[in-house]
Amino acid sequence: MTDFAILLIAALVPLTSGLTLLQTNPYRALILRGIVGAACALLYAVLGAADVALTEALVGTLLAVLLYAVTVRSSMAARLGVWAPEVAHIPLETLRQGLAPAHLRLEVLTYSDLTSLETALETQKIHGLYRAETGLQWRVPRLQELFQSPRPPA
Repeated sequence: MTDFAILLIAALVPLTSGLTLLQTNPYRALILRGIVGAACALLYAVLGAADVALTEALVGTLLAVLLYAVTVRSSMAARLGVWAPEVAHIPLETLRQGLAPAHLRLEVLTYSDLTSLETALETQKIHGLYRAETGLQWRVPRLQELFQSPRPPA
C-alpha cells in the first residue's frame, strides 16, 4: 500500500472520532463508532500488526457496536401508562412528535385500574401517565421539559 493510502486511513480515525462526538442521534454515533473501529483495524493490518487488527475488528468494531446498539435500543423509550378505558383518547401523534427531538420512541402501557397506574408511576415502572381529565404527567424532568418548550415549525 502506498504512503498516501496509509495517511488517508490514519486521517479517517480522528476525523470520524470527532464526528462521533458531535452526533445527537445515538444511532448515527453507533455507525460512526463502527467506522472508527474498522479504520483502526485496517490501519493495524496495513502496518503489520495482524493480531491487534483482528482484536480491534472483533472487539472494537463488532462487539462494542453490538453491545452499544442493545443498550441504546433499550434505553431510548419513554414508557407512558394509561388507564385502559382512556386508551382511545391518547394524542399519540402529538406525543411522538414531542419525543422526536430526543430520539425517543413511545411505549404505551395500559393498566386495568387506576391504583395500579398510580403505583407504576411511583415505583418508576413508567416514565409518565396520561389521564383524560388531568392530561399528561411526567415524572422525569427532561421529558416534562420536552413538552413544555415551544416546538419549532416542521
